[in-house]
Amino acid sequence: MLSVGDVHPRLAEDLDSLPDLLDATRKAAGEALAGLAERAAAVPPGDVDRAPLPLEGAGARGALEEFSRRWEGGFAGSAGPRYLGFVTGGATPAALAGDWLAATYDQNPASSLDSTAADLERETVGWLAELFGLGAEFSGAFVTGATMSTVTGLAIAREWLGERAGVSVSEDGAAALGPVTVLSGSAHSSVLKALSFLGMGRSSLRKVPVLPGREAVDVGKLAEVLETLDGPAVVVANAGTVNTVDFDDLRAIAALKRRYGFWLHVDAAFGGFAALAPQYAALTAGLEQADSVVVDLHKWLNVPYDSAVQFTRRRDLQLRVFSNNAAYLGEIGETPDFLHLTPENSRRLRALPAWFSLVAYGRDGHREIVERCVTLARDLGARLDGSPRWRLLAPVRLNVVCFAPAVDRDIDALVRAIAEDGTTFLTPTVYDGRPALRAAFSNWRTTAADVERVFAALERVAAG
Repeated sequence: MLSVGDVHPRLAEDLDSLPDLLDATRKAAGEALAGLAERAAAVPPGDVDRAPLPLEGAGARGALEEFSRRWEGGFAGSAGPRYLGFVTGGATPAALAGDWLAATYDQNPASSLDSTAADLERETVGWLAELFGLGAEFSGAFVTGATMSTVTGLAIAREWLGERAGVSVSEDGAAALGPVTVLSGSAHSSVLKALSFLGMGRSSLRKVPVLPGREAVDVGKLAEVLETLDGPAVVVANAGTVNTVDFDDLRAIAALKRRYGFWLHVDAAFGGFAALAPQYAALTAGLEQADSVVVDLHKWLNVPYDSAVQFTRRRDLQLRVFSNNAAYLGEIGETPDFLHLTPENSRRLRALPAWFSLVAYGRDGHREIVERCVTLARDLGARLDGSPRWRLLAPVRLNVVCFAPAVDRDIDALVRAIAEDGTTFLTPTVYDGRPALRAAFSNWRTTAADVERVFAALERVAAG
């Protein structure tokens, strides 16, 4: 039995040998990163026998050994250069260092009562707003990902709808608001999830026709729908769609906003990074007219999961929705703590990896990543377009290649075959009613040599 003040023997041993344990962990991480270029991009899951809950524990070194023996080999090379599924970045060296220190210092930036961690987050959010061309009227905060950023933005929009209707949704609930209208041309699936979560309902989303052969909304059709509405609406616009990275005409939509007075929510999860590159920045023109903006950082900023940021120009409404009044939290001052601005109270200092990467590589370094990824995506697109085995389904507008086999194939079986090959990993989709594949370039490690290997693997699987 432990006496009062004693520490568990395993904890005491690990504390005494902590420098050696960290060195062993560093070595294991270093070996994993050194072999990342050759690690299988995907590892199809197999049967794993679950171990019983440990009783006495094996200590940190024992845990490291068991992880290496039982689990490490089944982890995908998702941080590597040929993992092109979803839209997945890696972790820059500086971001990795920042993430390690985030765990080391274990700060909870939700409150400003005990450290300057919240001030570091505010500095980082300010830098990110500057990257995306958002003015001083925007405030922001870190959240787990684009989905939670969407939830936060639409929660603020819901409160705005209540303000226009003369009710307080945060006080009286969504039922006080009644039916709402949300309009979009090609809304991401997370928008439906957010609408369900927020009590506005998936059915509140009305799809507006898109331009022929595009995923961008037809602004003229949007105006026609707005003209028929009796009350205010929320418009969800895209700065980069999932399948083809298509952009809505944000300036034209902003002009409609001045006429019809709707809430403009822009999903710029990864397409917003086009603002960093002069040759693509025009795609994001008008982003600064939004009322709420979604940006995912574990995509093109290449920081570890889970990290995103949300921006809004109505922090007053955000505070009304998310404020947490408790005596132990102190008073809500002129600069509210983050626990009053997002769904979470306690959270890790996600800003630190982003802060490290921005300090280490600056605007120019992250611009280079964006430009290189676009160049590589277009290279793969050109190769696929020139192959008799594949068909390019849309122009490569930015960093995603949307394509399909030239002859009908079972897409799910094709995805499994590509994963089993191990060279690359792609995700399936449906574009314009046709099953398709997506290759998304957003990893800082990816080079032209990787494109050659990916294309050769695709040709090999298609011929198999």
